This record gives sequence, C-alpha cells and structure tokens, in this order.
Amino acid sequence: MSSNGRGHEDHTRIVLRPIGSGLPLGFFSFGIGMLLLACQADAVIPVAEQKSVGMTLIAFVAPLELLATIFAFLARDTLGATTLGLFAASWLTFGWSELASPPGSTSVTLGIYMFGFSAAIVLLAGLSALGKPFFTVLLLFSVVRQLLSGIYEAGGSHRLYTVSGWIAFALSAVAMYGGLALGLEDARQKEVLPLFRRGGADEAFQGYEAQLARLEAEPGVRQQL
Repeated sequence: MSSNGRGHEDHTRIVLRPIGSGLPLGFFSFGIGMLLLACQADAVIPVAEQKSVGMTLIAFVAPLELLATIFAFLARDTLGATTLGLFAASWLTFGWSELASPPGSTSVTLGIYMFGFSAAIVLLAGLSALGKPFFTVLLLFSVVRQLLSGIYEAGGSHRLYTVSGWIAFALSAVAMYGGLALGLEDARQKEVLPLFRRGGADEAFQGYEAQLARLEAEPGVRQQL
C-alpha cells in the first residue's frame, strides 16, 4: 500500500514499443528454402550443386528466419518465435550438412536429427491448433516431409526422398500464401486472405480489452518465466 492509501498496482504502467511483424519475413524465407529443398530432392538442381544449396540456406534462409524469430519474441508471440527459432537453426543445420557432406551422400545422424525435430514440430502444431490452424497445417506437412527425408537419410528408399520433394513444393506454395496473407493483414490492419484464426489469436484483432486482461501474466511483465 502506498502513502496515499492506493495500491501499488494503481501506479504501475506497462509501456510497449510498437514493432513490425516478423511473420511475413519468416514465411517468405521458409517458402524459398522449401523451394530449394524441393528442387534438390526432385533432381531439378543437379547433385553437383549441393554445396551451392547449402551456402544459400546458410546465407539467405537461416539469417532471415533468425531475424523473424527475434521480432516474434519482441512481439511477445512465444509460440511463433519458438517455431521460427527452431526452423532458423534447422536451416543452418541443413545448410552446413550440404556443405560438409559429399554430393549425393546420406547421413544416419541427420536422419535421427530429423526424427527429433519432427517430434518437436508435432507438439508445436498441436499448440498452434488452439488459435492458428493454418500454421498447424503448414507444420504438419513439414513434419511429413521431414520424416520421409529422415527415413531416406537413415537408409530408406530414394523414392521417399523424391516424394518429400513434392511435399516441399506444396509447402513452398502454402508458405508464400501465408506470407502474402500476413503482409496484407499488416498493411490493411484486417484480415484480407483467410488464415482461420480462432480463440486468443482471433481476440488479438478485436481490441485491447481481451489482451489487457491477461497482460500482467505475460513473459516480460511477470516477475518470473
């Protein structure tokens, strides 16, 4: 209680800095990365250019995904930032593997990594379903692609790798749609192309009241994580 008899919460002010959304950047860079992986898996990109694919993933896709991750955390979107951060590190991992491995070779280690990564993404997809089902669909398709590639890396049929490339083409298209929808949404301040938000994700576009009610319990505001 303060000296004038009012509670300390009456004197508390929370100041937030408006920032731009990093999600369009994350979606577009994801789409370009998937296009590269799709073309590689389906032999559009020659095996001899494997190192070029790796350098592009490291120099272009991974840094942009990391930048989108940082802004997602600053925007207090923990789930989105976690997903983007995992993919940022994953693009770096794939790029490094492409550079370090002989052209056309496979790796059991990389396959096991893909299985573990897929498990984490499945859990994130389940959480996204509570408010962002569009993201859930994208993540689940990504899991299928990862599992097929992982089985191939661990010694499975090359046919699985080819199928994973087809899925990557579809993922690239879906990600480009997501980037466009998010960009238009940010420019118009309303949903233009459907992203099928619901629950808290939909409430975030309905005004301050619902968000202020839970603001004091968010990371960065509460005392402990």
